[in-house]
Parts: sequence; structure tokens; C-alpha cells
Amino acid sequence: MDWGTELWDQYDILDKHTQSGLDLVDKYMKFVKERTDIEQNYAKQLRNLTKKYSPKRGSKEEQECRFSNHQAFLDILNEMNDYAGQRELIAENMMINICVELNKYLQELKQERKMHLSEAKKSQQSLEAMYKQLDNSKKRFEREWREAEKAAQYADKTDQDLNATKADVEKAKQQAHLRTHIAEDCKNDYAVQLQKYNKEQSQFYFTDMPQIFNKLQDMDERRIKKMAQGYILFAETERHVMPIIGKCLEGMTRAGTNVNARNDSMVLIEQHKSGFERPGDLDFEDYSQGINRASSDSSLGTPKGPLELLGKNKNKTFRLFNKKSKPVDTEGFTHLPPEQRRKRLQQKIDDMSKELQKEMDQSEALGKMKDVYEKNPQMGDPASLAPQIGQTAQNMDRLRGELNKYESWLAEAGGRGDSIRYSTHSINNNGAHNPNSNDGSCTLFSPGALSDETDPSQAIYTEFDDEFEEEELATPIGQCTALYNFPGSSEGTISMQEGEVLAVVEEDKGDGWTRVRRNNGDEGYIPTSYATITLNK
Repeated sequence: MDWGTELWDQYDILDKHTQSGLDLVDKYMKFVKERTDIEQNYAKQLRNLTKKYSPKRGSKEEQECRFSNHQAFLDILNEMNDYAGQRELIAENMMINICVELNKYLQELKQERKMHLSEAKKSQQSLEAMYKQLDNSKKRFEREWREAEKAAQYADKTDQDLNATKADVEKAKQQAHLRTHIAEDCKNDYAVQLQKYNKEQSQFYFTDMPQIFNKLQDMDERRIKKMAQGYILFAETERHVMPIIGKCLEGMTRAGTNVNARNDSMVLIEQHKSGFERPGDLDFEDYSQGINRASSDSSLGTPKGPLELLGKNKNKTFRLFNKKSKPVDTEGFTHLPPEQRRKRLQQKIDDMSKELQKEMDQSEALGKMKDVYEKNPQMGDPASLAPQIGQTAQNMDRLRGELNKYESWLAEAGGRGDSIRYSTHSINNNGAHNPNSNDGSCTLFSPGALSDETDPSQAIYTEFDDEFEEEELATPIGQCTALYNFPGSSEGTISMQEGEVLAVVEEDKGDGWTRVRRNNGDEGYIPTSYATITLNK
């Protein structure tokens, strides 16, 4: 095997190695692309998951977020949504910083490799062309030299031939001299071509091909370094978002640690405490002393059990877990338990006070504007403000009247200072107070709520059991058909769909709301204008 063959074998090896390197770049690029697809799908599934379990605006679940365990779950969903955003960021950075960059670099490498191979092929073709010229000049020199030898031999033969004329001898010598001169020219041309070829061959094997090999080697080393950077960037891309992902996980942990079972119980109690007083002891009626039941002043009549008491006051009780009937929002909130009524009245007073303050501020602003107009008539007519001032005054009078009315109702309900306080004592299954209980449970009623001035005849039994959940429903007074969809997201309302037929329980009293009931027993208010109502004759 000559040195040229060995060179081309090495060239083929280097060519295959560079092609293998380019294939590796393409393979790694596809790997990263599939990883980004996985991250994007994972993030999409996480977002769909958080959206699925996030409470709808105005829904019951959103209202329950006042409890720490519900809020913690909402916080976890929010953190999970942020976590999904970080997974999307990983996919985006990998796509931009790795896939796009490597794809661009791969195209550049392919072009560079193609250029180097083209240079090697061009050098090889140039050397082969030079060799052909050398071979042609060599063959020509060989041919012409043989012809010159033949011509010289013929001239010698003619010169020795006695029969040949002098002209023939002279002609043969001239032909031999001409052939010898042509042979010498071919020899010189062959020497020149040989020198050129040797120079070209030396240039090819010692300069051109080594340079091409070095360029291919440099290209492959740069590719390897770029691949190493891609490997590092693959890990750094995810490490870069780890602190934020760690914060998301810390947020989930913090949401779990913020859950306060005791506080949730207190929130539930504060929200649903009724303020009703528990029933007092029944008086002993001694019929052996001739007491007349009908004329007894101290007797409550035949002792009544909890079910009878509950049935007697079924329109005043506040059910803690009743899902079939919702509170009715009347003007004075008399349908609510005492504590809840005080809260609603106080809330109404606060809202009306804010509204009254706005009207007072507007009245003051209109007064100042009127003074400005009176002092500077060119800025405006003071009389133009009279309707607004009058309307504002009427609004203020109306709000003051309503505010006085609600304050009087609040005074009747016991005011803010008469709120029933909680106790951490427990109540046993029979309703009796157990001061020695150490379980830390909290109930809707406390011993402090029953003062010495409590009238036992006014006490209402408030220990509700599941068997008393159902109450006697009022007789429908008509029916209605929904004209439009109504979400029923507000407290005391009920949802309905267009075309749905409902039973009318209470007609509109002028406030634009009608109380209705479904066949399953759900009751609530709907806008009167949202349905066609037909009352029974």
C-alpha cells in the first residue's frame, strides 16, 4: 500500500467521523425537542388540572375560602399554576437556547464540511489532471524517441548502402536529425511536466490535504465543544428555575402549615351562630294539689319534647347544615336568628353610612361649586345646580330615615354589644353543659349565654339532629315558567334555566323578587321579571 492510498483511507475515516458527529448533533437536538414537548404537555395538564379544581367566581366554593383548609387548597392550586409556568419556561428556554441554536449551528457545520470536502476534491482533481498531462508528455517523449532511433538507424543504413545516392543519404540524415530534435523537445517537455507534477503532488500531500485535515479536525473539535455546552445548558436551564420551583413548593408547604382547624371551627361558629337561648327547665305540675291545667299560670302545658318545640318554631330556627332552604332577605331580617340578624343589621347600617357620607360629600362639593358660580357668573349658572342639590338633599333625607330605622331595629335586636360570646366548654349529647370537658371543642352556645334574667318560656331548643332536618313545606300558591337563565349566585336566591317550571311559594311583595320551590324541595328567590307567574285562584 503506497502513501497516497493510506492518505485517502485516513481521509475516508475522518469524513465518516465528522458525519457521525453531525448525526449526533441532530440526534441530541431531537432529544431536546421531545423533552420540550413533554414539558409543554406537562405544563398544559397542570394548568387544566388547576383550572378544573379552582372555584368559580361567585360559587359556593369561593365563599368557603374563608376557611383556612379551603384557602390552603386554593393556595396550592395557585402555586401549582406558577409551577406549571416554570415548566413552560423550561420548555421555552430549551427550545430557544438549545434546539434553535444547535439547528443553526448544525447547518453551518454542514456547509463548512461540504466546503472542505469540495476543496479536497478540487485538489485531487487538479493533481489527477496534472498527472494526465505528465503521462501524455511521457508517452509522447517515448514515442518520438523511438522514431528518432529508427530514423538514425535508417540514415546509417542508407549511408552504408552502395546503391544509395548521395541525395538519399542526405535526406535520411536530415530526417534522422529532425526526429532527434523532436525527441529532444518531447524530452524537455516531459521534464517540465514532471517537475510541475512533483511540485503539485508535494503541494497536495504536504500542504493542501494536511490543511483540509486540520480544518476538519478543528470543525469537529468545535462541534464537540458546542455539544458539551449544550449538555451543560440542558441542566442549567432546569437549575435556573429551581429556586422559583422551590418557592412554589415552599408555598404549598406553607399553605399546609397555615391550616388552622381551631380557627376554621370558630369561623363556622361565628358565621352560623343563632343567638337563640336554650330552653329552661320545665316546672313541676303537682296535680295532687288540685292544680287546674287550664288556669295554671306557671305551667307551659303538657311537656313538649325537642321535636314539638322545633316544629313550633320551625320558621325561626337557623339550620346549620340545611341545604334545602336558604335565608330570606327581608327588610328587617326578622326571619334570621338573633345573632345573624344583628350582624346583617349592622352591615346594612355600615353600608348606608358609607352611602350617606358620599351624598354629604357630594352636597358639600355642589355647595362650593354654587358659591364659585355666584362669585364668578362667567364660569356657570348657579341655578343649573339646583336640581342636583335638591336630589342630593332628598337622597340624604331618605338615607337618614332608613338609617334611623335600621338603628332602631338594631337596638331592638340587642345592638352590637349584646353579641353572644363563645365558650370552649363542651355540651354533651343530651344538651347538658359539661364544664370538665378538656377536648377543646367549641359549640354554638355557651353557659354565659343563659343569664339569670332569661325567661325559660322564651327559650328555644337549638340542638338540631339529622332526623329534624326536614321541615313542613308551605303550600304553593301558583307556578311560574322561567323566561331566562338565572345563576342564583347571591345569598337567598335559587338558580333556574330557561323554560323550567317552578312552584310559587311567596308572591312578589313589591321588591321585585318572588320565592319559588323546585320539586326536590330547594327554595329561593328569583327576579319576578325573569318568569311568567300564574297564581292559583
